[in-house]
Amino acid sequence: MLGALRHRNYRLFLYGQIVSTVGTWMQTVALPWLALQLTHNAFLVGLALAAQFLPVLIGSPFAGMIADRYHKRTVLLLTQSLFVGPPLALFVVTATGHAQYWMVIVAAIVTGSINALDVPTRQAFQVELVGKRDLMNAIALNSSVFNASAVVGPSLAGVLIAVVGVQICFLLNAVSYIGAIGALLLMRNLPPIVRHVEQLPLRTRLVQGAAYVRREPLVGMLLLAVAVFSLFAMNRTTLMPLFADDVLHVGARGFGFLLASMGLGSLTGALTLAFFPRFGADPRRQLWMAAIWVAALLEFSVSRVFVISLITLFVAGYCQISFIAAANSRIQAITPDHLRGRVMALYAEALIGVGPAGATQAGALAALWGAPWAMAIGAAIAGAVVLGIRLLTPQVFDQPGQPSQTSSTAATASAGTSQRRART
Repeated sequence: MLGALRHRNYRLFLYGQIVSTVGTWMQTVALPWLALQLTHNAFLVGLALAAQFLPVLIGSPFAGMIADRYHKRTVLLLTQSLFVGPPLALFVVTATGHAQYWMVIVAAIVTGSINALDVPTRQAFQVELVGKRDLMNAIALNSSVFNASAVVGPSLAGVLIAVVGVQICFLLNAVSYIGAIGALLLMRNLPPIVRHVEQLPLRTRLVQGAAYVRREPLVGMLLLAVAVFSLFAMNRTTLMPLFADDVLHVGARGFGFLLASMGLGSLTGALTLAFFPRFGADPRRQLWMAAIWVAALLEFSVSRVFVISLITLFVAGYCQISFIAAANSRIQAITPDHLRGRVMALYAEALIGVGPAGATQAGALAALWGAPWAMAIGAAIAGAVVLGIRLLTPQVFDQPGQPSQTSSTAATASAGTSQRRART
């Protein structure tokens, strides 16, 4: 049932994620809280988070090319090592009382730049570790770890911020990357890299992924749906501090528990997919998850009772991971192996890269009309777009992800043509 765990390298990969993602989630709580403490401005909190996502939007096409060209473990060793720097610097400036808002922005930009390379490489690496047969199971298990950390990390961070201060969260995040680096170093017998990609011209390598997405409408529409939800319905780190502070009046500890409740829902959803991978291939279930996700966010936006807010966030988290993991699995199952890094770079842009616009618009709306209106408007827009996709392109949520014959043939022909051009 948990077929991905049969693979030793994947188990190591998962162990490394368990350690590092707890630290990542602690910083996810600490960074916007520090920005709020320094500025007391909703828009500037959103701007700080936007700075972390902007490099993913700009750099993902080049990152996808690197992920397809070089050994993914080598790339991940580089990114995980570089990740230590920004939180360590934030720990120093917060512990010494010299933290300023511009320092938060710089740390966010550096982290985002590293993330631009790390995310598509890590996503594409999973299929090399387990193969396509166990891919949905691997994605779900990785999501389970990520969202289990989303329960532990924010809860612990909320308590530590209230008792010690934000600096300890940054220190623990820096230390946590040692686990991921150690796991990568212990991997053995990894598959060889496909070297023919190196022969292709730079421009060809950059546009191949986008050209494939244009030819494959199912992939394109799934990426659009992910991007819209990320833009309008996944701004929790921008809006949650405002809900905790101004709407529900529960402070830093409550902020941590709000994120933890959503993380617990996501964990439950990820474990459901891990034990029942067929759910992730069911497009109709994916559509229902999107609808319930929107409804839960709308209910959260009007709630003024902390317990009800926790429950609605649990439901939203369950539906969010169910929708996103299903999109990830369906896209990877369709995409040809030689294009996976570049297509997953587009996926990273859709999921993370639109963050600057999402965080900025959420922060601006919250500054104008308050966090509840910002949450409700974003959820309504996301729901309307998914409904539009269902009406205009019904096959996206009606049939399992299979590449069209035209798209598959075109992808193969494109690769062959590019290689012939490179030789001549």
